[in-house]
Amino acid sequence: MSWGSRVLATLALLVVAWAMLGSFGAVVHGHPAYAIVLALTVVGALSTLWVHRRRRPTPAGWRRVASVALAVGALAWLAAVMWFRPFTAEEPALAAMTSDSAVTVTESATRIEMRPTGTASATGVFFQPGALVEARAYAAVLRPLALAGHPVVIVKAPMGIGFLAMGAFDDVRAQHPEVTAWVLGGHSLGGTVASIEADTSDGDGAGPARGLLLYASYPGNDLSASLDAGVLSISGTHDGLATPEDIEGSRADLPPGSRFEAIQGAVHSSFGDYGAQPGDGQATISHDQARADIGDLSVAFVSGIN
Repeated sequence: MSWGSRVLATLALLVVAWAMLGSFGAVVHGHPAYAIVLALTVVGALSTLWVHRRRRPTPAGWRRVASVALAVGALAWLAAVMWFRPFTAEEPALAAMTSDSAVTVTESATRIEMRPTGTASATGVFFQPGALVEARAYAAVLRPLALAGHPVVIVKAPMGIGFLAMGAFDDVRAQHPEVTAWVLGGHSLGGTVASIEADTSDGDGAGPARGLLLYASYPGNDLSASLDAGVLSISGTHDGLATPEDIEGSRADLPPGSRFEAIQGAVHSSFGDYGAQPGDGQATISHDQARADIGDLSVAFVSGIN
């Protein structure tokens, strides 16, 4: 078991190296939860190598069972570390993170904020990224909203899972009393989470949800009678994950009058700048054109919210 423990510890260090080399920017700029997991993995691996630096007798009885259980748990931990490796933001999203005379961009451990430098609208946008996608990946597609005068907040979810950031909207709303109406949006899983948040806050007196903006996404339950907000669903006709059939099926779960727009030739990863995504379709529209179309539709929708 000493030999096996050393192999597992070495494998753990290789997994951390693989995660850092492949997603360094996302680890550094993402929510700290994943970085903490990587750090704990390194500490555990180095501690194991130190404890088992010399050959030790093979355990017997219940100790052997415990050693096997620990090995299985370690393998499960490493599998989770690999699965949670985030998709890293690419250009032009990285360039869109730069402040200029029109938009001020600020970044913290839990969110990105894009604020117009001029007179800001009282309608703000709160956005949930897709599962495992770094928040910066949406800077370019959402920056036009800030240019149009709307404050934009992109949340950084723990481990890249929007359900783990369910309380973030209340925190943001409390810190921005100048925003009297919010459009909640999200990509993929983030849109599903945004749907829940919009449904629970559409009747609030201060900073209520007045719009729901879905990027290649749909609600997880029926909101057709309970959601009191305008809805815009933007999808891609070549999306292999949130397929056109999925989007069409979501009509019954959204309020009457919800608007559906399909970007011809767009895929799931057209809604952010983070590279190709496993299981996605093949785009027949340029990424730049898809982003421009999504941005135009988003600005028109948010600017029309009262």
